[in-house]
Amino acid sequence: MENPEKPYSFSLFVKHWKDKKAPELASFVSGIGFDGIELPVRAGFQVEPESVGKTLPEFARQLGEQGVKIFSVAASTDETIFAACSEAGVPLIRIMVDIDQDGYKATEERTKRRLEELVPLCEKYGVKVGIQQHYGNYIIDSNGIMQLMDKLSPDDIGVVWDAAHDAFAGQQPEYGLDIVWSHLAMVNLKNGYFVRSNGPEAEIAEWKRHFTTGRHGMAHWPRIANYVKERNYSGVICLTAEYTDLANKDRYIAEDLAYAKSLFK
Repeated sequence: MENPEKPYSFSLFVKHWKDKKAPELASFVSGIGFDGIELPVRAGFQVEPESVGKTLPEFARQLGEQGVKIFSVAASTDETIFAACSEAGVPLIRIMVDIDQDGYKATEERTKRRLEELVPLCEKYGVKVGIQQHYGNYIIDSNGIMQLMDKLSPDDIGVVWDAAHDAFAGQQPEYGLDIVWSHLAMVNLKNGYFVRSNGPEAEIAEWKRHFTTGRHGMAHWPRIANYVKERNYSGVICLTAEYTDLANKDRYIAEDLAYAKSLFK
């Protein structure tokens, strides 16, 4: 991250490639042109929570043999995850905040307390927690995420800013990034748009989200790239490979990485 000749590292969220073992995954990722990955630590994936202390460092070692890093994990904030990340050299745990049944504000206050409780773990293991906004029953936008950051140091707790989800919430990318800038830990690139899910004969219109390639959604990747370059961002840019048409994901992600790299030159 300190290298001025290469201020950006490009990462792939490998959720949709969970059947690839580490050597095959490393070859696939590096062959497309990524520097590393975000790895889900979940049941049924290459690294599972129950064995994370052993399997995450080993998985990282095998990827590293081909020059591929694990820049982040999508995981819980159990201490076992922190410890495994520290041993494996993974600097960031990405989480999201889903709204509990007692409502938005109650969830927000509870989450603030929980994040404060995580700070000692962040400091003990040298691993940051990054919170991402997400459409639906989550904290959905940059403003909502920053409500959690009061009194929290960006050295411990940061924001994983997601282009598509801020766009779904109606936020301009320059404003969304400006809102979270003090705590920006990683930039997520994906794209999508709304499509009507029922016909004109329906009494009430219903809408769904269609996830597409970088050039074709509501999130304007060129504006995002221009903004982060103007503010001298240096860090990880993660392409999350969220596509409604997953059958063509390998082709889409290769095209999207080439497009992203052209914008961030």
